[in-house]
Amino acid sequence: MTPQFMDVKSTATYLNMSVQWVYREAPRLGLTPYKFGAGRNAKIQFKVSDVQAWVKQHRLSS
Repeated sequence: MTPQFMDVKSTATYLNMSVQWVYREAPRLGLTPYKFGAGRNAKIQFKVSDVQAWVKQHRLSS
């Protein structure tokens, strides 16, 4: 079974960006984060299919 969600670090690696960029800019640019848990133990994750679709939307046409 393939994972449905990836954590911020995995998302940053996939996008070749910093973790700080993912926290700060990705939601502002339309990449929807999901919050699992509450308080200090909450985990922010991104849906793999959302990240892949977001990357395709931002592809420069050649």
